[in-house]
Amino acid sequence: MTTGKINVSVENIFPLIKKFLYSDHEIFLREIVSNATDATLKLKHLSSIGEAKVEYDNPIIEVKIDKEGKKLHIIDQGVGMTADEVEKYINQIAFSGAEEFLEKYKDSAKDSGIIGHFGLGFYSAFMVASKVEIITKSYKDEPAAHWTCDGSPEFTLVASDKTDRGTEIILHIAEDSLEFLEEYKIRELLTKYNKFMPVSIKFGTRTEKIEQKKGEEVAEEDKDQTFKTVEVDNIINNPNPAWTKLPTDLVDEDYKEFYRELYPMQFEDPLFHIHLNVDYPFNLTGILYFPKMSSDLQMQKDKIQLYQNQVYVTDNVEGIVPEFLGMLKGVIDSPDIPLNVSRSGLQSDSNVKKISNYITRKVADKLKSLFTENRDDFEKKWNDIKIVLEYGMLSEPKFYEKAGDFVLYPSVDDKYFTLAELKEAIAANQTDKNGKTVVLYASNKDTQHGYIEIAQEKGYQVLLLDSPIVSHLIQKLESDNENLTFTRVDSDHIDKLIAKEETQISKLSEDESAKLKTVLEEIVPKANYSVQLEPMDSNAAPFIITQPEFMRRMKEMSQSGGGGMFGMGNFPEMYNVTVNTNSELATTILNTEDKSAQESLVKQALDLAKISQGLLKGEELTAFVKRSFELIK
Repeated sequence: MTTGKINVSVENIFPLIKKFLYSDHEIFLREIVSNATDATLKLKHLSSIGEAKVEYDNPIIEVKIDKEGKKLHIIDQGVGMTADEVEKYINQIAFSGAEEFLEKYKDSAKDSGIIGHFGLGFYSAFMVASKVEIITKSYKDEPAAHWTCDGSPEFTLVASDKTDRGTEIILHIAEDSLEFLEEYKIRELLTKYNKFMPVSIKFGTRTEKIEQKKGEEVAEEDKDQTFKTVEVDNIINNPNPAWTKLPTDLVDEDYKEFYRELYPMQFEDPLFHIHLNVDYPFNLTGILYFPKMSSDLQMQKDKIQLYQNQVYVTDNVEGIVPEFLGMLKGVIDSPDIPLNVSRSGLQSDSNVKKISNYITRKVADKLKSLFTENRDDFEKKWNDIKIVLEYGMLSEPKFYEKAGDFVLYPSVDDKYFTLAELKEAIAANQTDKNGKTVVLYASNKDTQHGYIEIAQEKGYQVLLLDSPIVSHLIQKLESDNENLTFTRVDSDHIDKLIAKEETQISKLSEDESAKLKTVLEEIVPKANYSVQLEPMDSNAAPFIITQPEFMRRMKEMSQSGGGGMFGMGNFPEMYNVTVNTNSELATTILNTEDKSAQESLVKQALDLAKISQGLLKGEELTAFVKRSFELIK
């Protein structure tokens, strides 16, 4: 029997581990199962190179609860340890057996999938256990060993009569951690952290019906049955998830099945996927899925899971995945992501930026190929993915550089243009007096229908840009395209376009126009409206309300997050009232002698114009309804 003190420089290392090293106690199971996986994969590697003269077969890791004895067992069939190795790897804290193994076999073991890095993972057991035992037998022909520690620096190490290869960790669960003796809790943790570990994990058994074979011995009562009921190992993980396979070995249905495995409560299939697979200058695999997007950017986040050699780490991938792709779903797995000792936080490292840039480039390349290979299908999916791509254009310069090849700008009549195609389509017909090409757009087809109709009658193309960040995107596009300007279809800027039609001549003389403007300005509220007279086609609306493009855009940007950035604050409501001097209503207003009747006509016309902008509310709407009923009596 050997006794001694664990070789640590701080006597109270265990309380430190329990309170400070790991922020979340539940990860103890992740760490111990990871160690068991390492031990199993080490054996696989040593067996493959002939150094371990044992059959690898198909080993499993078993997790068992002894509720009555208040113990949790984690058992593997891996390399095991000799007594000397227990002294070296367990009693010298922070000496990582996995790291030493990888260094020793660095040429042949680089792809073995061995997980461990820190050598401290085992000690996370003391966060939930008052005593920990290790019973282990090495694949080498040496006696088994039994190590025991009660959470103090004292330990015992004795010989064991264990005859089968591998290691059993026994946690004597502390009184303040008895929840970890509940089956539902252990199942929850194994599913969360170890769902895709590369070695099969058994937790309990399950009843299964299997077909009986002829001549097989069965119970008397089952002899006439086609099937028999048996207890089988309950393997709760998938050791070979889709992201560990080559894209050439998978079909579309495989990707959809894996998506359903990741998100069992998600009932809609993803729109498409992107398989990541790179081994230089860093190792990274994974699958990202584009689900149908909502316009709520916040609701979509934290859906990508980060793994390290198939061990779940976190769903907070900020810094690794570009921010705009945080709205996607899927898995990223990389052994090169630098995490802190508890794997709970990302450390600053040049690789992180390289990984982020790679993912950005890979996503852009995939989007371009989808667009090129099947544009019709891409256009059908555009409304479900546009919020991510538009956000990416604003937040990632490298993505913006590539986005021109596949980002679309749909029209109100369901035509889709790239920016280059759009410029070509409107260059001849939509130019302002400064020679700039003007892109007209609507943000809502229904509420701006009247304005869309007027623009289309003049032969203008009108886009439908309705995402919540469109005002920011427009600013970006204008700054990078000197001769391009965007204006909403209900903006005052539309009046500055050079139309192909002949200029309309006003039916009113200069004196009549001046008199009409005076009448209108006396009735139309000056605080919010500026009156303008313009000769238009006699069939055009008599009163049209527009908003100055600059004012409207600045207000939109302040509401969607730009206010804090630019110090804009609240903008006043300012609109232009354009009166068609060639309309019959303009002539009627001018010629009405009764001031009360004249005022009623102007208010009615103004309110009708307000309706088209959604500006008529509250008391004004009530007054309009009453006035309308009076007029139709």
